[in-house]
Amino acid sequence: MIKLYGHEISGNCYKVSLMLSLLNLDYEWVRVDLMKGEQKSTEYLAKNPFGQVPLLVDGDTNLADAQAILIYLARKYGGEQWLPTEALLMARVMRWLSTAAGEVRQGPESARLFHLFGAGTNINIERATQKSIFILQQIDQHLTERYWLECDRPTVADVAIYPYLSLAKDGKIDIEPYTNILNWMERIKKLSGYIPMTKNE
Repeated sequence: MIKLYGHEISGNCYKVSLMLSLLNLDYEWVRVDLMKGEQKSTEYLAKNPFGQVPLLVDGDTNLADAQAILIYLARKYGGEQWLPTEALLMARVMRWLSTAAGEVRQGPESARLFHLFGAGTNINIERATQKSIFILQQIDQHLTERYWLECDRPTVADVAIYPYLSLAKDGKIDIEPYTNILNWMERIKKLSGYIPMTKNE
């Protein structure tokens, strides 16, 4: 049985649970209470020395980092459909996973953390808001003449980018002007196996 260690407020945990559901994989949800600091407990650090969520355990495999977990699940259980092996297509998909860990993290994810947890996060909210607008403009433009981020089908690129854009309002980021993103998010919601973030609460 696959185990997913995480917290229900984490968009990165959500993207992994979404991927598991899209792949129709059964798994056990193990809640790590971030508010109580359980991710820094000796027991948890033995599993993930970085002290972060999510953490996926699949048999003898312990794997941290949301983007890495998406790659693992897509390749092991989803095959070509979710992660192409052709060099250029794979590179294009991987670019979006880097964007999720870079621009999306610095923008919508940081803005959400600021407004959920306050200024104690040491996040520059003006900078996070500016970065949010930049990346939303880039993604909206990219989706002008396509339904999906790459490959003319849903891939791990879409799963990696979707959660924090769908949660942008938590960071007081307005996504209403970005029609192409809104339409893309509606397509994701119609995928077989789609789950909202509240599933693990």
